Amino acid sequence: MKNIFLILGLFLFSVQANSQKIEPKWTWNVELGLPVALANEPFDDVMQGLVGLSTYAQYSLPFHLHFGLGGRYSLFTINEFKVPTPVGGSIHSAGGFLKVGFDKFLSDRFAVDFGVKVGYLFSGSVVEETNPEGEVIANHTNSNESMLVEPTLGLILSADERSSYRFTFGYNFQGYGFRPSFIGVNTNSGWDPSGFDKLTQYLIVGFGYTHYFRSK
Repeated sequence: MKNIFLILGLFLFSVQANSQKIEPKWTWNVELGLPVALANEPFDDVMQGLVGLSTYAQYSLPFHLHFGLGGRYSLFTINEFKVPTPVGGSIHSAGGFLKVGFDKFLSDRFAVDFGVKVGYLFSGSVVEETNPEGEVIANHTNSNESMLVEPTLGLILSADERSSYRFTFGYNFQGYGFRPSFIGVNTNSGWDPSGFDKLTQYLIVGFGYTHYFRSK
């Protein structure tokens, strides 16, 4: 643990030593995080987030309003110990989004980025049902399309005049209610059906990188 804090301290010292005043205009951003299922009861119980990835181009106006355009991907796997029938598999989601927000450097090296991503998402499940001996007895696939809305916050540390790193936080709303049948599980498996229509939601926490193409 001490080594982790030492490495973090050295990184922050290096960023401070090399920092320069940045006024972003065109940027390219990559964000990688861990999604945590919430809200919808069966989704929260059964699905485990493995990865959430976003990449997008962003343009900042002189008064700090910005607009972005990009794509995102997320992967959730089934927790085999939480389903009433022996199944394994995953849900893949991919789509595109527009981002609108506000970004500003509060000092030479520290900035904040508030925004909202709004887009369209394609989700598909790939599931294998097994018997008690572990043999695959059936395959299930399912898919849907939905809107997505994701408020985001980025806490940014500049490395030099062309790049920065960030801690990212987001809360993703997907425009469909997760049902156990989407992964081939009987809907009468102990969950309250009245909760199936609650929007699929998850928190995502991670890191990001930004490349600044030029200054204003």
